[in-house]
Amino acid sequence: MWKLSPNPGLTAPLLLAMLAAGCEDAPLDADLPGALEFSVTDLNLGSERSATVTVTNGGGMAIGPVFLTTGTVAGPGGATVPGSFLTLDPPEIATLNPGARASLTVDVSLGGTIQSGTYSTSILASVDDAGAGAGPSEARLGLSFDVAPFEASTGVGSLEILEPETVRRGDALHLQVLARDPSGDALESAAIGWSVSPEGEGLIAADGQFVAYSAGLFRVVAMSGAAADTIEFEVSDRLRSGSLVPIGRGEQEDPPSSDLWLHGDYAYVGTHVGGAGTLYVWDVSAPEDPVRTDSVQIDARVVNDVKVRADGRLAVITHEGSSDGANGVTLLDLSDPGHPETISRHTDRLETGVHNAWLEGDYLYLVADGGGVGLRILDISDPENPEVVSTFSGSDDTFLHDVYVRNGLAFLSHWDAGLIVLDVGNGMAGGSPEAPVEVSRILTAGGQTHNAWYWPDAGYVFVGEEDTRTPGIMHVVDFRDPFSPREVATFTLPNHTPHNFWLDEPTGILYMAWYGQGLRAVDVTGELLGELDRQGRELAFVHHNGIATCGSIGTCTWAPQLHRGHVFVSDIGSGLTVIDPVF
Repeated sequence: MWKLSPNPGLTAPLLLAMLAAGCEDAPLDADLPGALEFSVTDLNLGSERSATVTVTNGGGMAIGPVFLTTGTVAGPGGATVPGSFLTLDPPEIATLNPGARASLTVDVSLGGTIQSGTYSTSILASVDDAGAGAGPSEARLGLSFDVAPFEASTGVGSLEILEPETVRRGDALHLQVLARDPSGDALESAAIGWSVSPEGEGLIAADGQFVAYSAGLFRVVAMSGAAADTIEFEVSDRLRSGSLVPIGRGEQEDPPSSDLWLHGDYAYVGTHVGGAGTLYVWDVSAPEDPVRTDSVQIDARVVNDVKVRADGRLAVITHEGSSDGANGVTLLDLSDPGHPETISRHTDRLETGVHNAWLEGDYLYLVADGGGVGLRILDISDPENPEVVSTFSGSDDTFLHDVYVRNGLAFLSHWDAGLIVLDVGNGMAGGSPEAPVEVSRILTAGGQTHNAWYWPDAGYVFVGEEDTRTPGIMHVVDFRDPFSPREVATFTLPNHTPHNFWLDEPTGILYMAWYGQGLRAVDVTGELLGELDRQGRELAFVHHNGIATCGSIGTCTWAPQLHRGHVFVSDIGSGLTVIDPVF
């Protein structure tokens, strides 16, 4: 993300938090650093799955902002339940004065895979600086909640689970059950509950969809009233792996680098703060030895995004932090792809800056910075005179971060408003670029929706959650019913957050730039369910600049793109790296 502008969408909830924090106890020692405390350390939300909790500053110094981070929802065996998550109101607290208390409303949203039982999660309240040289302060609240037992079907005399032929670790499958009445006649339907052991080593959903997180012997039980059946089966390991081998590098004079795009023999790489508003052009016809052919400098502190149209004739670069305050975008003529020429600059109502863009035919989709600003769609059939044809804002309380267009659908990564999908010419909702129509939206666990990649053949959307305060998460959204998307799986790594993705659809390998965790290659073939990082699906990773850090040295991966059999990666600290995927 790395935005220059603040998020004005937080103003209202932060104001509520400041009002809630207005009640203070007796004065405390002003020399004591701030200290966060929850009113309780553990709380069961019961079957209502909602409560109000209090966080207090027990120290003598004002602290803030107080960040509130929700944990994943875990089942009895510790396995994460996809699609279930906490929501907090307010989502953040601006300031807690000494002795002040803030009230938080906690609610649980349940995913469709969840079964009856007791589940656990948590809230972490933290500040980066508690004052008096004490450094960070944090407090954790453990939460549990109950999901009521399902109502078993009456008249079920027996159950028979049909044993699957083969089961491989990480391959989701639907277990089939024959339900019969006491006379032995087949029932068309029956409400069934499930359990799996070893506990925590697999996930079984309410509809009987199962995935194993390890190889070995598994035991599954199906239940409906007094009727039950048990099967045991062996799960084989997932024997697919490979390597990612750096073979070439194009070092930029003015890092840090930002996004990149490739077309034909050329790679176009932007720059972030400190990059002097420059786009670099590289000849990559010999991928082992990229050669810089030119650069384009614009009035901007940041050239965050670059896109090239499919025909290779036109490119767009975005402006943030322009000295004239106009920002906007610049369109480039790629008639000579090694030496782009400026066609025009569009700035109309884009003073806040443009963070990301997408080129699709004669239309340019722009992500304008700032809360409530949203999407601008331009007609660029005359690139010298771009014209705004429509706008869309999915929320006044948060900001749009990215846009991805495919098959006439625009996938908007709308931060804490989630993933919003628009019909911009697909036809399913009657939309067009001139009149986009919302198809659906989904809030994935954790919010902070950063980017998305839609895979039409599989029906999945891979969604990045860019949260620098928690382990990075990639969310998998089942989009096979476009009007009712649902989250079904995740991929998690500790310490760093993900950034941009690229999917090799013929092989089903998802390449994910993961900042200090480098480039990750993950197998996303087949039916997806549960925690992909526990299923042996990661095929390879590489810290292409050595150590895993986003400091002045080391790996800090921004974006990948698969092109002509190689993965081209932009690294914030070093520029362009060419990687050979071996699978």
